[in-house]
Amino acid sequence: MEEERPTYGNLITILSIDGGGIRGIIPATILGFLESQLQELDGENARIADYFDLIAGTSTGGLMTVMLTAPNEKNRPLFAAKDIKDFYLDHGSKIFPQSSGPFALARKILKAIVRPKYNGKYLHDLVKEKLGKTRLHQTLTNVVIPTFDIKQLQPTIFSTYEVKSNPSLDALLSDICIGTSAAPTYLPAHYFETKDSQGNVREFNLIDGGVAANNPALVAISDVTKKVFDRNPYFFPIKPMDYGRFLVLSLGTGSPKMEEKYNASLARKWGLLDWLISGSSTPLMDIYTQASADMVDIHIYVVFQALHSEHNYLRIQDDMLTGDVSSVDISTEENLLNLVAIGEGLLNKPFSTVNLQNGHFEPVRNEGTNGQALIKFAKKLSEERRLRESKSVLTKSSKSNCD
Repeated sequence: MEEERPTYGNLITILSIDGGGIRGIIPATILGFLESQLQELDGENARIADYFDLIAGTSTGGLMTVMLTAPNEKNRPLFAAKDIKDFYLDHGSKIFPQSSGPFALARKILKAIVRPKYNGKYLHDLVKEKLGKTRLHQTLTNVVIPTFDIKQLQPTIFSTYEVKSNPSLDALLSDICIGTSAAPTYLPAHYFETKDSQGNVREFNLIDGGVAANNPALVAISDVTKKVFDRNPYFFPIKPMDYGRFLVLSLGTGSPKMEEKYNASLARKWGLLDWLISGSSTPLMDIYTQASADMVDIHIYVVFQALHSEHNYLRIQDDMLTGDVSSVDISTEENLLNLVAIGEGLLNKPFSTVNLQNGHFEPVRNEGTNGQALIKFAKKLSEERRLRESKSVLTKSSKSNCD
């Protein structure tokens, strides 16, 4: 990170990945495409973490963030982006085991009334096995992973930028992943402790970060901006609201076509239980997570547009999911493959931005497809990295001559 810091380039690069349970297959598919484009430009060893100053993710996006940035035994990313999709295909049905039989839905509803739908044991064991004792400060690029502490009733943001000033945040990556993905009613809350060098203990009582920041793009931008204004030498100085120096890719996990899933005529009759469970869905979770994600996207798009920097913000999202693919936990083989198809199909759909009047994504004329937009984005990332490498070499050479 030190050799390719933003001070050697022109841009601050950010990747953000939404929460969404098993729908994480959608951004995983898109990330695989982006990394393949970077490899075409810079060689087969190129990895997503090599190009972004900060990667942010919530819930399933937090899991992907760690997979992209945790080091393996060779100090390279634990997963190539192309392998993340297969991770979901291989393990999704065990993380979210499906009931079968004529009374499966009834059993699921009854179980959800008294405890989480899933015990989380398979996910917890898998994450601990893959990540071992790796801690937050060891990621290969900076990360931001939102969670929510239900004892403190406030968000807890695990940020590599904050670890030096707040060592209590330097938790095991496995604990952070389990915490940020502990969606209420789906997976159990997660408790763990950290201890700093003075022996001070901090406890965490975490649930899914999606209740606060299902789309973590704004958290990521704010975290970077704070460090810039603190005159952190890792960053070049920028003026307030100079969004032209940010290059942001925000990936959604798809969202239900809400007007078909819920409506006022139905909801006006609901009591507490109905708001918590409606068929195989959890209306309150759907509404909270989707509302926060959309509000963040609208805010960022308006700001980038107002500052004539809209081409530096790329959001890829499908807001028209219906049926099983709109669920966060249906992990049948058919649904998993359908989610892969949606991710691949998004690459061929017209590049779209949010309509500020109705909140829907609508195609932008003469901008091509999402895949073409990602190809352009990959070129910008590659050019930025090469610029940093060349300036880093010159800086080192200059210092050597002075010595």
